[in-house]
Amino acid sequence: MSRPPSNRALILLLSALAAAGCQSDAKPRPEGARGGDTPAAREVRLVPVAPARLEQVIDISGTLAADEHVTLATKVAGRLATIGVDLASPVQQGQLIAQIETTDYEFGVQQAIASLGQARAQLGLAARGSGRRVDVDATALVRQAQATLEEARANEARQAQLAGEGLTPQAELDAARATLVRAEASLQSAREEVRLREAQMRQRESELEIARQRLADTAIRSPLDGIVLARRASRGEYLAAGAAVAEVVRVNPLRLRLAVPEREAISLKSGQAVSVRVSGQSGPEPQAQYHGVVARLAPSLDAQTRSLLIEADIENPGTLRPGNFVQARIVVGQRDVLTVPQTALVTFAGLQKVILVDAGKAVERPVTTGEVRGDAIEIVSGLKVGESVVDSPGQLQQGMPVHVAEEHAER
Repeated sequence: MSRPPSNRALILLLSALAAAGCQSDAKPRPEGARGGDTPAAREVRLVPVAPARLEQVIDISGTLAADEHVTLATKVAGRLATIGVDLASPVQQGQLIAQIETTDYEFGVQQAIASLGQARAQLGLAARGSGRRVDVDATALVRQAQATLEEARANEARQAQLAGEGLTPQAELDAARATLVRAEASLQSAREEVRLREAQMRQRESELEIARQRLADTAIRSPLDGIVLARRASRGEYLAAGAAVAEVVRVNPLRLRLAVPEREAISLKSGQAVSVRVSGQSGPEPQAQYHGVVARLAPSLDAQTRSLLIEADIENPGTLRPGNFVQARIVVGQRDVLTVPQTALVTFAGLQKVILVDAGKAVERPVTTGEVRGDAIEIVSGLKVGESVVDSPGQLQQGMPVHVAEEHAER
C-alpha cells in the first residue's frame, strides 16, 4: 500500500507551476527602453543678442493752449452798428469784426479840418492845401511891421538932420527916435506872432490826425488769423471805450505747456522733438500722434514744485483744441543698448532670466531689463554682444537637453 504525498512536497510543486506561468505571460522589452535612459532632446530656436540705439525720452502729461488769445475791445465809445462774427467764426488778420456808429466822429473830422483851414489862412496859406512851409518875413503881419519900421527910420533921419541945422527943436528928434524904437519892437512882435500862428497850425494838424484816427478806431479789426472764441457784444448796444466785443484765438500752432521735474529738466533744451497723444480722442485714429518742438524754457525752476515750465509748439492739423489734455514724449537724446525679443524673456517669482545653450543643454542666466521698444526689450546686464538666447523657451529648464534647429544653427 502506497503513502500520500507530504505537505512539503505539495508546496514545492505549486511554486514551480506558478513560476512557469509567469514566464509564459511575460513579453520581451525592446532594446534601449530600460529604466533610467536620458529623455529626448527638445528642438529650440536661437535669436542673437542685438545692439540697438534707443531714444532717451521724457514721458509727461500736459495741456494744450492757444498760441495767441486776444480780447478785441473798442478804443472809442459809441453804439455798435454791426458785428459780423459769432462763436467759431474763422477770421483773417485785418478783417472787420465790428463797427461803431461813425456819425459823431465824422463831424469831429470836419470840425478839425475847418480849424486847420483857419490857422493856415492866418499864415497866408491855402486853407485846403498841403504846403506847410512858412516864410515869416513874407507874411502880411510882418510886412506891415517892416513898413512901419522903415517909415520910422526915415522920419528919425530927417529929424536928426533938421535938428543939426537948428531948424527943429530937440523934442521932435526925441519923439522920432522913440517912434523908431517902437517900430523895431513891433516888427519883432509880428515875427513872434507868425511863429505862434505856425505852431497853432501844427496843433490843428495834430487835432485833425487825432479826429481821423478816432474815426478809424470805430472799425474793430482782427489783429491775427484765428477763430472767434466768444462774442461779447450785440448790435445796437452802447459800448464805453475799452468794452470787450469778441475774443479771438490762434490755434495753429498750439502751445503745449509742461512742468518737468527738476531731475529730468537738466536734459532739456530748445529744438528737441516732441510728440503728443490726446487722451480720450475718438475717431478713426483715436491714438494719432502730433508733433512739434520745444520752443521756450523758463529761466528758473518753480520754487514750490521744483519743476521747470517749458512750452512746445505743436502743429495742429485741425483736430486739436486748446484745453486738450495730452500725453507728451520729449526726445532728449540717444544711447546704445543690447536687446532681445520679449518672447525670449522668462519671468518667474519676480526674477527675469533667459535660456542659453551650452554643450547641448539649456543654461539659465539671470538678466536685468530696461525699456521696452516694440517687440524688443533692453538688457541692462547679464548678456553681451555675440551671444544667442532661446526664443520662446516655454517650460525649458536648467540642464535639459536641447537641439538647435538646423536653419538657425547654420547662421
